[in-house]
Amino acid sequence: MKLPSKPMAEPTRLLVVEDDRNLATGLKLNFELEGYTVDLVHSIRDAGAHLIESGKYAALILDVMLPDNDDGGFVLCRKLRDAGDFTPVLMLTARDRTADRVRGLEAGADDYLVKPFELDELLARVRSLLRRRDWEQQQSGETAQKMRIGAVEIDFAARSASRGDEEIKLTALEYDLLRYFADNPGRVLDRQELQEKVWKLDNYPNSRMVDNFILRLRKHLEPDPKEPRYFVSIRGAGYKFMPDA
Repeated sequence: MKLPSKPMAEPTRLLVVEDDRNLATGLKLNFELEGYTVDLVHSIRDAGAHLIESGKYAALILDVMLPDNDDGGFVLCRKLRDAGDFTPVLMLTARDRTADRVRGLEAGADDYLVKPFELDELLARVRSLLRRRDWEQQQSGETAQKMRIGAVEIDFAARSASRGDEEIKLTALEYDLLRYFADNPGRVLDRQELQEKVWKLDNYPNSRMVDNFILRLRKHLEPDPKEPRYFVSIRGAGYKFMPDA
């Protein structure tokens, strides 16, 4: 039997969207044993209504395949991001193809966990999402909220980016990565540091994850992504952000 950890002074509220009612009940129980407050729904429609009625959550645990839409998790996550809601989202799904993982991240998910999974890993990933959120809130009080990269205007507080009248859509993780670069201009950042500071992952072997996100930032922000001026590769060392290039 799992023992509860020390209760938090102010319980953190999670929204779990899962159509498997047995799994959903088990998730709710274990999150509550960890000290969280949990709201539980089973469809996109109920999730949408709950988000409107209950306000902001610390994080969403979101199944991909839901009764009202087999791609419901992707759809709901994209709607949240398009509406400017960057609540951390962890997707749960039986779909283990790389294409599905990429689709989830492109929809704006912060993390993606394949079923079946170990409970300890799920809890660790949720804690990682919340640490990342807390770090972002701390950073927002310490550094400038707006910056310009070439012709692109970025507002970290509003989570918005634009090139003239053109809106540039960035995911929550892309904003987190960009913010870390902005806080460390001109310094070479290796993949391990970026994984630890942005993704909150220690000793994670998949360095291509960082490379893929750098490619995405270049695609969004560089005048010519094939000849990067701002996000520069340092061979054998990592990446350097050059805002005044």
